Amino acid sequence: MSEDNRVQTSSGNVFAHLGLPNPQERLIKAELASKISFLIDQKQLTQIEAAEMLGIDQPKVSALIRGRLSGFSTTRLFRFLNALGNDVEIIIKPKPETCSEARITVK
Repeated sequence: MSEDNRVQTSSGNVFAHLGLPNPQERLIKAELASKISFLIDQKQLTQIEAAEMLGIDQPKVSALIRGRLSGFSTTRLFRFLNALGNDVEIIIKPKPETCSEARITVK
């Protein structure tokens, strides 16, 4: 039996592959939420302690950690990163000529 094994190079954005609306924004928010979750873990905060630091209630911290991000804007996620003691720096630069499209990344 012969299997058809096709390999497709990923764009790096699962939301685009799933055909969801606003895939770039979804990816950015997911990456920011991942950083926030990492910082909460690193600081060994409970969800209640994190909620106090972020100025939100515990169920919203739970939603954030679980990736339920529809109620969070990128600006709000930036403020959470600030509240956890981190600077947020946005750098604008020309895209490399080797890339067909400009992109947004979170490091």
